[in-house]
Amino acid sequence: MSALNTISIDKLARLIGTATAPIIVDVRTDEAFSAAPRLIPGAVRRRAEDVAEWAADFRGRTVVAVCREGHKLSHGTAAWLRQAGADAEALDGGAVAWAGAGLPMVPEVALPARDAKGRTVWVTRARPKVDRIACPWLIRRFVDPDAQFLFVPPSEVAGVAERFGATPFDVEAEGVVWSHDGERCTFDVMLDGFGLAEVVPLAHLALIVRGADTARPDIVPEAAGLVALSLGLSRMFADDHEQLDAGMLIYDALYRWCRDATGETHDWVSHQPKSTRAKGAKA
Repeated sequence: MSALNTISIDKLARLIGTATAPIIVDVRTDEAFSAAPRLIPGAVRRRAEDVAEWAADFRGRTVVAVCREGHKLSHGTAAWLRQAGADAEALDGGAVAWAGAGLPMVPEVALPARDAKGRTVWVTRARPKVDRIACPWLIRRFVDPDAQFLFVPPSEVAGVAERFGATPFDVEAEGVVWSHDGERCTFDVMLDGFGLAEVVPLAHLALIVRGADTARPDIVPEAAGLVALSLGLSRMFADDHEQLDAGMLIYDALYRWCRDATGETHDWVSHQPKSTRAKGAKA
């Protein structure tokens, strides 16, 4: 049984990747983090010693504080966050227990530099369809929940990236890391780069995205459906950010299907409530 104001690694693992996942704040010391420079998916780094200065940034949000083994740093941070108006818990067992359970972690070296507000900033071509919605979904759900995305004309991606310190993705240009690689789409490349390729539901989702994005709907049946949904969204929204917001829901649903429902079918019988009355019982 978990201690007061803690969350188990199993429960947190089920929440990560969903729209209701908590903000994860890694408060390991620099020494502890340097010894194992990987983050729980979606985590941001903060100094525990400075929590009184930044706790208010998380007011009204659900937060999980993570230290090395789930002791004083995470519990003290969570307490400060609660008094600042956040719903905060400490991760039971900390980063050591998470890694010991074989759960995925994102290598810090793969992450782009953050802006003054601690956010990653990305830039890509305007009028997104498949990869340019799927990749922002992956980043916000598993890498940086506060990531910012800039959609610009294709010819301006490189210049905007340089001028605004943004990381380019899904664009063919020299030196761009996050883009297609042979038959693999950008979503595939990001899964590898962020250490998430072995997450089974994400690997399944990657097949759907790859089939839809590279005109190979024969890879998996769901790819053709994703093409239709993506093209429909592009006709519904003139604003790229409104389209991204709507697309997030589609990828949330696909991820949950890949994780929880691939073996389920729908028919008139399977969703009917079971009768509570015993067979043959009289009214």
